Amino acid sequence: MNREFLKEQGLNDGQVEAVMREYGKSINDYKERADKVDGLEAQIEDYKKQIAERDEQLEVLSEQAKGNEDLTAQIEELKQQNEQTAKEYQEKLEKQAFEHRLHNTLKDEGVRNVKAVKALLDVESIKLDGDKLLGLDDQLKSLKETDGYLFQTEEKDEGPTIVNPGNPKGKGTGSNDNNPFQRILNKYK
Repeated sequence: MNREFLKEQGLNDGQVEAVMREYGKSINDYKERADKVDGLEAQIEDYKKQIAERDEQLEVLSEQAKGNEDLTAQIEELKQQNEQTAKEYQEKLEKQAFEHRLHNTLKDEGVRNVKAVKALLDVESIKLDGDKLLGLDDQLKSLKETDGYLFQTEEKDEGPTIVNPGNPKGKGTGSNDNNPFQRILNKYK
């Protein structure tokens, strides 16, 4: 989005500035998230390398320890611990992916306060299937009906409503005694 495009759409300089300011806020938020994701991806790769190195070291040790039952038992224990660590790490990654996807989906749905809406959701019944969150749509629909104030609505700004003083339809009171101009006109009828 650029300023020239907005000006071509008929916006004045003040409106263009307001739109660019809001656009900048949302872009900065996405840039921060992207930086975090990049950092997490680097950590993931580092952890994967560490696990692969441990597995390799354990294989070398198991070859060297053949015939030594104590060392073999210790190596088996280390292998089990390594498998458990890998399993916990994978669960942590899946949970992190789920939380990230849920946060982004709620933002895209126009949620005003993600933390508040998350507290109202039954997160246990929501499952991440690829890029889709199964079970979320029904819950969001229900929340929109019961707690619509949690969601942003698209309101069209039609400008201020200007109302003339007095009775705008000129009917209904039956008497204009309080209007000094009407009293003067009534005298000359």
